[in-house]
This record gives sequence, C-alpha cells and structure tokens, in this order.
Amino acid sequence: MKDSLCAVCKGKGLCGRPCPILAKFRATERISPIGDSISGASPPSVFVGRMGYPNIRAGPLVPPLITAKDAPVYDDPRSWLSKSIEDVISLRSNLVRSNLRLNVKDARISTNRLLVKIQELAMASTPVDTEVHFYKPPKRELRFDDVLSPMGPSGMIKTLEITENPSVPRKVDHLVFDTDVLARDAIGELYKGDISTYYICRLLSVGLLGRQGDRRLVPTRWSITATDDVIGKELITQVKSYSELDEIRVFSAQKFGNRFEILLLPKIFSFELIEIWLPKSVWMSKGTWIGEDREGYDGRTTYSHLAGGYYAARLGVLEYLERIRRQALVFVVREILPDYWAPLGSWVIRETVRNAMAQQPKRFDAIEEAIGDLAMRIRTPLSKWRTKAKLLADYKFQKTLANLFTDKTRECSSC
Repeated sequence: MKDSLCAVCKGKGLCGRPCPILAKFRATERISPIGDSISGASPPSVFVGRMGYPNIRAGPLVPPLITAKDAPVYDDPRSWLSKSIEDVISLRSNLVRSNLRLNVKDARISTNRLLVKIQELAMASTPVDTEVHFYKPPKRELRFDDVLSPMGPSGMIKTLEITENPSVPRKVDHLVFDTDVLARDAIGELYKGDISTYYICRLLSVGLLGRQGDRRLVPTRWSITATDDVIGKELITQVKSYSELDEIRVFSAQKFGNRFEILLLPKIFSFELIEIWLPKSVWMSKGTWIGEDREGYDGRTTYSHLAGGYYAARLGVLEYLERIRRQALVFVVREILPDYWAPLGSWVIRETVRNAMAQQPKRFDAIEEAIGDLAMRIRTPLSKWRTKAKLLADYKFQKTLANLFTDKTRECSSC
C-alpha cells in the first residue's frame, strides 16, 4: 500500500508530507565528496552491524575534518531535542561509518589490531582524533532505522589510526579490565557511577563488558535495547522498595511528532504502553495502528512486541520514580503524528520521556479527571484506545471494589 503509493508519487507530495526518500537524497547531496581516507575527531562513536550475524561488520564513526570541539554533537541524542528532524539528518549524514569484517567472538581474545583500536576509541569519554584509510571511497548513502540514529556513508577499513591517547574514566577502565564481573552487573555499576546509557551501550556493543569467556561483539541495535532493559530492571528492583505515590500525576511532552502522555497512579509498580501510529506518520500511509504491551509487578519474561521503544519509554519513567523514591502504576500513551516523517531511532522516545518527566506534572484527585485531561491532547478519540489499557481498567475496577467495601463498612458501623 505505502510502497505502491511511493512508486506512483515519486516525490510529488501525494501523501501530503515531506518525502523521506527525497530527504535522504538531499542529505546525501550535502555530503562532501569523500576520498579513500578521512581524518577527524570521532564524537566518540562506533557501530556494530547485525547483517550476517555472527559474522558482522564494525567500526568507528568519524565526521571528516571536524575538530574535537565540534564533534560531540554528531552523536549526542541528549542535545538533539532542540533541533529539527532535518537538522538531525544533516548531522548524521556527515558521520562516516567505517567497517571491519569480524566475528562476534573476536571480542574474547583481542588479537586483531584494528579491533583493539576500535575498542580503545569506544572507551573514550571525549572526542578522539582519528584517521581512517579505506580500500575504496565510502558510498555516499544515508540509512534510516526505527532503533538506530540515521547513519551516513560507509566504507571498508584498510588502516585505522588513533592519533591521541583516549581519556577514559577510572570507573570505565576498572570494569572493562575486570573480566570476572557479569555484563549486567558491570552495566549497573557504570550507571550508578553516572556513566550515560549511550556510553554504556557503546562499551557493550564492542565487547568490553562481561566475563572473559562470555564477551562478544553485540550489534548496536541490540545493545541499545539491552542497556535500556538491564538498567530498567535494576531500577525496578529499587523502585519496588519505595512507598506508593500518594497522588495522581500527569506528565506531557511532544517532540519530532511524538506525543507522550504519562499517567502515574498510586499503586505498586506496573507499566503499560500504548502506541498509536496515525495515518501519514512514518511507516504508515493510511489507517491508524494501535498497539499495546505491559508488565505487572512480577515483571516480564518475553521481549516486548513494541520492540525497543517499550524499554526506552520505561527507562525514562523509572529514572523519575527513583529520583522521587516512589513507586506507581505507570500508564504511557505515545501517539505518532504525521510530523514524524523520517525515523530517527529509539533515542527520540527515551529523551522525550525524560524531558516530560523533568517538567512539573499536573495533579488530580480522580482518575477520570486525569484521563480526560490527557485525552484532550491525543488526536485519536479516547474510545478507540481506552479498551487497550488493561492495567488502567484493572486499577479502576480495584478502586471501585475498595470504595464499595468502604461504603459497606460505614453502613455496618451505623447500624
């Protein structure tokens, strides 16, 4: 349906939105011609692919001729919320992806000189001056994905040189060289040590965390979700030890055509996410798709069918609950509008939710008031998505029973 429309349209705008295909071409045209070598400061950033797994391609991402002062923004999702979709695409289109053929088990015994250099770069906390020589000039292309940030030109590495000693935090250095600690424990320790989730993901992806015999290269898209999940589970354990929230709160935020409404209810921890993809939003040509997933107090044992977005949204709310030292039933609605015309990656979810939770919430005395308030900012009628909200329905039912029990008790006491 969507593909046939694109074939007929060919960029004429029949779908009523900016054409992501043309945006891809325009971004590519902005890329300066690349020869068989580049030099610049890597943000730092690395990418590990998944095609052909367990035989994959991995390497650093380098913006040509960019200095250490200007490099961080090329791979810093936390700073992108103030930009437009076009701005993000433009930045990422100028980040050259270098590829080296590897097996995921190569991380266990680092005898590959080029892999060692990639790992050294991944450990850095600040930009690293890098020189890459390719077998042939990188292809001028731009790739989009629902989990990964857009990626620019790519080429096979012939030689790789890091022209300075990377700056590595002591905590990172310690856990990278501790080959007896489990990867999940190392992730938890790094997070507690104020190492960002993006930094941790980079270390996990290039096989620098975990026991020696278990270490392996992890495709970047998998390491992103794994990091969100591991940290999320750690936070859930902590949050469950806190008292229940004592009021109803609603948080809101919208960025890049992603509208988030987050409802916190006084109860033990559980989490529910509803996604609503509107017509003409990315991946949709017409019609509306609504999906949902959830977990109760006992957690979940299967991978969410809402993919990485589920874990990214959950993490942002859990960080807030940890800050205020409370637990709650968490209900999130994510509505994807036509404004979201090119996929930018799961960081959009993570950072928009974090942004929402950093704002002052609206407070309510009754759940219906809260639902009515957030529903006013959702374009899709409440009747179309409320039936999907299983945890919300259970909460209302339990509260009704509790109220009924209280009323009966009062009647008996007056007899």
